[in-house]
Amino acid sequence: MKAYSTNNIRNVVLLGSTKSGKTTLSEAMLYEGKVIERRGSVEAKNTVSDNTEIEQMNQRSIYSTPLYAEFMDTKFNIIDTPGADDFIGGAVSAFKVCDTGVLLINAQQGVEVGTEIFARYARQYDIPLIVGINQLDSEKASWENTLESMKEAFGKQPVLIQFPVNPGPSFDGFIDVLKMKYYHFKDDNGTREDLEIPEQYKDEAEELRSALIERAAEYDDTLMEKFFEAGVLTEDEIRKGIGIGCRAGEVLPVFCLSARKDIGVKRLMEFTIRTASSPADRKARTKDGKEVECKQDAPTTLFIYKTAVEQHLGEVAYFKVMSGELTEGQDLENPETGDKERISTIYAVAGKKKEKVTDLFAGDIGCTVKLRAAKTNVTLSQPGTDIVYEHIKFPASKFRTAVKAKEQKDEEKMSEALSKISAEDPTIIVEYSKELKQTILKGQGEQHINIVKWRLKNENKIEIELFPPKISYRETITKVATANYRHKKQSGGAGQFGEVHLLICPIVEGVEATNRFKIDGKEVVLNVKNKESFDLEWGGKLEFYNCIVGGAIDARFMPAILKGIMDKMSEGPLTGSLARDIRVYVYDGKMHPVDSNEISFVLAARNAFKEAFRNAGPKIMEPIYNVEVLTPSDYMGACMSDLQNRRALIEGMGSDKGFEVIKARVPLAELYKYSTTLSSLTSGSATFTMEFADYQPVPADVQEKLLKAYMEEDRDE
Repeated sequence: MKAYSTNNIRNVVLLGSTKSGKTTLSEAMLYEGKVIERRGSVEAKNTVSDNTEIEQMNQRSIYSTPLYAEFMDTKFNIIDTPGADDFIGGAVSAFKVCDTGVLLINAQQGVEVGTEIFARYARQYDIPLIVGINQLDSEKASWENTLESMKEAFGKQPVLIQFPVNPGPSFDGFIDVLKMKYYHFKDDNGTREDLEIPEQYKDEAEELRSALIERAAEYDDTLMEKFFEAGVLTEDEIRKGIGIGCRAGEVLPVFCLSARKDIGVKRLMEFTIRTASSPADRKARTKDGKEVECKQDAPTTLFIYKTAVEQHLGEVAYFKVMSGELTEGQDLENPETGDKERISTIYAVAGKKKEKVTDLFAGDIGCTVKLRAAKTNVTLSQPGTDIVYEHIKFPASKFRTAVKAKEQKDEEKMSEALSKISAEDPTIIVEYSKELKQTILKGQGEQHINIVKWRLKNENKIEIELFPPKISYRETITKVATANYRHKKQSGGAGQFGEVHLLICPIVEGVEATNRFKIDGKEVVLNVKNKESFDLEWGGKLEFYNCIVGGAIDARFMPAILKGIMDKMSEGPLTGSLARDIRVYVYDGKMHPVDSNEISFVLAARNAFKEAFRNAGPKIMEPIYNVEVLTPSDYMGACMSDLQNRRALIEGMGSDKGFEVIKARVPLAELYKYSTTLSSLTSGSATFTMEFADYQPVPADVQEKLLKAYMEEDRDE
């Protein structure tokens, strides 16, 4: 393969809901680009894209797959992405290195929630979109219904470049109003005839052509002037105007497709070459907010957007050359760590097929092997080039579960395997919680986690168990309480003695601290000698006031008293959860000239704090998440009812581009397997996001259950 200049490269990400036909389209594009001689099918399990065992078993994409095709003296780098929300990470990483998205819409379903999700991500990453209405050859294909759903979802953004002839099982061509031609297909292998538009379609074609010209003129003053003067634009001028509108995110050019029959694929590729952005048209952002042009005559920099472990090759790093020229054997460095890396081999990639090349120019996508420390989100550059590209920001997790190996001896092996899986898929997060004493596995949904389980069993021979994770509860207080405790121990030789009197009260936002309290029914003013305030690593605060007068306790023992309180806050008196938002006033005590020591005051403080806590209106607090559900209106009632059963507080409802939106605050304890339930309730057509909000007190009945469960557990131990 020859090296392609930056202007002759197109980086395209294929997007769309499950079953929209992305993998089938990629197969047709590779066929048109002469990379394959025969198109495979998902059903036959022989596509270049979905090439892993787990994808072929499920007959759908699970991983993003880089591909390429050579067409019209242009190199198409294509990334085929999964359609399921559970595997969104593949699409997000592709946005980082692609310049255009092809958004596929299934003509049987119209715009789905998944379609809108991908369109949102494209807007977020400033990726221009071209729309392909696919599967127009299907029994239930409806051009009119699909257009209506697009209008509802995208307003006036869709602009028809084509309209179909005979949509349904007889679909065999389309009218192209940019070319003003009728493309008729004679077989299922893309053999087409370029014909004049039949008489019965001329009026519709002229009407759509006029609409296309008007939209094209909107985005360029010169074109607008010409349109007002002459009323027409040339094909190149229309393409120029539509290209400007597309890059501005205001136009969605719409194409007709049957990827299965290779109908419309070649025209889609032609349009992409002539109208869509090349890498040279876009700038990359660095971590410090600067913009870098994608130029060949610049220092070499590349960005690793994906890593994978592949049989016979080991760890493979997939990258985009962000600037300059990458050559075989070139030495680069990681500007963030100073680590050196030699690019020993460079490959152009089409699924499992890796074609060795000697160099790649700015804008091109490829892969290499045997890098020592380069992972996803790493920049490699010529030594001395102070450029670090902005990292990919992956979406927050929506599913969490506790995990352990069935066999204790496999625990370490499991941890290592999970670490490698997480490196390949950064939307899989593995962490050991000291607080919960559990390994927590997080992902985008239950399907996502089940893929991890399958890989551990089949690739690593490790059987695992998944079970509901514990909840990170917090403990706090609601009123003032006092307590004192004397620790005294005598067992021959030096003894232990320490006595601590303390008062505790809640820290309430907006309420100033005071030194006036009632102790044993008497008004008392505490003499605050000094105050220490701590932002606790688990959230919330501890304020520690030394109010000792008359030398009742030496100042040297105050750190020990603080330590005893901190120890008990890290294992709360109610359920062993972390305590927070408490003011502690140490106002009296006693010591012994010989027997008092640090451990005595640590123990005295621990026990005094524990007793005071239990008398201060203790409350268990639970993590609350902001949840936003996007659902078709048909399922609105079911979604609302389910949320209310989860103790949700509904904060708002609305609509967004044809879908209903529910905003709610939901306890984390009620969100276990929510993604699975939501999918079941809505036949897979709804999605949601969740984000930590704050901690709130649990209802009294829930607190009672938690206390009872803790006592039972304590008794068992």
